Amino acid sequence: MTNNKKKKKWWEYLWILTSLYFILGFFNVLFGWLGMICFLTPLMLSIFTGNKSYCHHYCGRGQLLDLLGNKLKLSRYQSMPKWMKHKYFRYGFLIFFLGMFVSMIFNTYLVFQGAQSLRGIITLLWTIKVPWNISDVSIVAPWIAQFAFGFYSMMLTSLIISIITMILYKPKSWCVYCPMGTMTQLICKTKKR
Repeated sequence: MTNNKKKKKWWEYLWILTSLYFILGFFNVLFGWLGMICFLTPLMLSIFTGNKSYCHHYCGRGQLLDLLGNKLKLSRYQSMPKWMKHKYFRYGFLIFFLGMFVSMIFNTYLVFQGAQSLRGIITLLWTIKVPWNISDVSIVAPWIAQFAFGFYSMMLTSLIISIITMILYKPKSWCVYCPMGTMTQLICKTKKR
């Protein structure tokens, strides 16, 4: 008797690491630094391989959205509006998140220089304060904590947007306009020229 079940590859479990990242960050925002792995890995892979292998195989967020939408049936399975698939929306969304990233780096720099004190809050879309603050960041320099608060805020914002998109449309609709996916696509196009 043959076993028809396909053996899963190790990278098909990366959704667990994505989930763990957000859970750990909830208890201590310093785990926000781990998000740099999700930021740098796709960039490095696209630079060195010239393809989007991270998006297609290793993206834990895409796997998590697939699990929530397809396996747990939390998606409405509707088509996205055409404007969300348009390159101008994708590039605009990338610019928005790059602006968020630059703002975060600038705030971290101000704390590093002593021109601003640590803003120990997690925010969504720069404005909505998340109502918990159970992190003890006294063990690190204030600028290290500031970066963690900013980066975790950015990652949490994108997670919430991706889950809303997954519920309203198809499970991996986020992947259509994901800022990291758009950036790696631009890198791949540049390399192929």
